[in-house]
Amino acid sequence: MTDQTNSGSCCSSDGSCGSGAATDVQGIGVTTVYKVSGMTCGHCEGAVSQEISALEGVTEVKAVAKTGEVTVTSAAPLDEDAVRAAVDEAGYELVGRA
Repeated sequence: MTDQTNSGSCCSSDGSCGSGAATDVQGIGVTTVYKVSGMTCGHCEGAVSQEISALEGVTEVKAVAKTGEVTVTSAAPLDEDAVRAAVDEAGYELVGRA
């Protein structure tokens, strides 16, 4: 195990992050792309993906910090307020649909 210094950020000084970025589950359904502000690294992507993945009916989530886009596949259309609450719980802001 290596020692790490916590600087108060999930990112290293070069902006990289070592955590996974998305939850990938194969599924068929409705795909919606949302814009989320505030994501800067893989940890951010993971946090947003984890919260949205917990919503009922969600089968796949792919968050991309570079573009601020989160692609969500679900069995049926999701309530945007539920997605907004999940993104808020992760600590970011849902701007709307892309």
